[in-house]
Amino acid sequence: MKLHLKYKTIATLAITAILGQIIAACSPSESQKTSLTSTAPPPESIKQQRNNESPEVFLQPEALSKPPIPNQTTSSLNLPSAKLNAVILHDSSNSIVTRSRSAQQNLSSNSLNTSTPNSSIPIDTETDEDTKAEEYQKLKENPFKIVQTNPLSTFSIDVDVASYSNIRRFLNNHQFPPADAVRIEELINYFNYDYPQPQNNQPFSITTEISQTPWNPQHKLVHIGLQGKKIATENLPPSNLVFLIDVSGSMSRQNKLPLLKSAFRLLVNELRPQDRVAIVVYSGAAGVVLPSTPGNEKDKILNAIENLKAGGSTAGGAGIKKAYQVAKENFQSNGNNRVILATDGDFNVGVSSDNALVKLIEEKRDDEVFLTVLGFGSGNLKDAKMEKLANKGNGNYAYIDNTLEAEKVLVEEMGGTLFTIAKDVKIQVEFNPAKVKAYRLIGYENRLLQAKDFNDDTKDAGELGAGHTVTALYEIIPVGAETEVNLPTIDALKYQQNSPNSTAYNSNELMQVKLRYKQPKASVSQLITQPVIDSNTRLNATSNNFRFSAAVASFGMLLRDSEYIGNASFDSVLNLAKSAQGADLNSYRHEFIRLVKTAKFIEEKNN
Repeated sequence: MKLHLKYKTIATLAITAILGQIIAACSPSESQKTSLTSTAPPPESIKQQRNNESPEVFLQPEALSKPPIPNQTTSSLNLPSAKLNAVILHDSSNSIVTRSRSAQQNLSSNSLNTSTPNSSIPIDTETDEDTKAEEYQKLKENPFKIVQTNPLSTFSIDVDVASYSNIRRFLNNHQFPPADAVRIEELINYFNYDYPQPQNNQPFSITTEISQTPWNPQHKLVHIGLQGKKIATENLPPSNLVFLIDVSGSMSRQNKLPLLKSAFRLLVNELRPQDRVAIVVYSGAAGVVLPSTPGNEKDKILNAIENLKAGGSTAGGAGIKKAYQVAKENFQSNGNNRVILATDGDFNVGVSSDNALVKLIEEKRDDEVFLTVLGFGSGNLKDAKMEKLANKGNGNYAYIDNTLEAEKVLVEEMGGTLFTIAKDVKIQVEFNPAKVKAYRLIGYENRLLQAKDFNDDTKDAGELGAGHTVTALYEIIPVGAETEVNLPTIDALKYQQNSPNSTAYNSNELMQVKLRYKQPKASVSQLITQPVIDSNTRLNATSNNFRFSAAVASFGMLLRDSEYIGNASFDSVLNLAKSAQGADLNSYRHEFIRLVKTAKFIEEKNN
């Protein structure tokens, strides 16, 4: 306890010194006064900041609201270590405690060396005390499977992107994230890829590509990409939106309710007259603070948002019930009906267990009201709970760590975030045993389905939004290839043969991809089938899509300390990502490169 108070005293003195130097260094010009008091620039200035940013500047969540710390200040601070000792994880059956990679690497320095690859990185003193109550679902990495005994791989698509912005928060605080916070498919799908638009009235197109695996050249990597049909914002059907906002006491921190308000202001500015918005809040109880209001009455909506204040306990279940009730009362038969839940996930009053909340959401999704979950803040972030709710509510889950992320999710990608073009989208791959000895699906660990689920239209799966891209990667061990992977051994069968037939040997197909999906209001699925022809394309001859997704996947495996990472390193990730950066109009790939540099710096500092 004394040590904790000592650190708090040191941090307080350091922050006071920083503020004193900032005030002394500032001139009294009106423009500088404005920069110190503004909480978030308008959307145009946000875009300008991202596009004009120097390649070596590390963008922080606080960069939009706090001035940079002078170099001489950052180099002289002696603050407590920002290591993450433990993150508590829960699933529906038991509690699991895991240590983050930073703890495994024994980041035990008594002070945080604030010299970084770029001295403009602001200091953030979020420590293990701030993050120890965060909850993540336990993930067991997908292993290699033998084709002769497991020829089918089946999974639900995932358009959630929360994991990427969440691990960005950890890295920006000089910490490696806990392994279970790293969902590799969400890292990959955070980025858009240059896939062709669908043809013949299909809701999405399918693109495949094959080359060598960057981290294990003896293996092959198969890239599968889906491109959702793009719909211009002005052509989207009218929206019936219900903002369900957590105003409990846990939301009082600056990166929660204040950031939430900024995020929803951005969305409100995009509303059209035919759109409608209601606002439901919950703390100890749930209530309607704004009845359904036309989108052109922006002042009325913005005033309701501005007046929100945090306090009390968290009756999340009651809030969900009320929000769905309001959505149903204002239902638009030919429109987009959606509840947007904004919270840190810390429900503690009434219906609050994961299983009970999931059951509640499953009951409500039959009303054709979709769900978007936006996570905010740190300290008690219930990531596992929010992901489950989004998965079961025919929706998506994003984590908002700064105003730039709010703009990306709620403005730039509003169609994909808010308007579903296909639901219950499932993928099933059948591998050719004459060409593939073993395979491994990279990521999607909590989206796996049984083979029989593919044809079962009652089995829930993922939703695809307008303009969304979905990417999946398989690492393949070709027949006859040398490998250092310890594959499972299986005895020969006594009563039947399990060997490829002549069709497999005579085919140039590596595998067959099948997709099932439903129209948003349909109950019967449709099937798309596409073979994947084997090829030996060199890695440097592949598309930017292929190389960049491979770079992101290998980065995720490094953060998870994967047993399948082969010869990958942060340097190899950087080289691959830089070669595939492409046009990068919004600089998201540019930011990824900066995050890899940050991770490399943390690793070097710890060794």
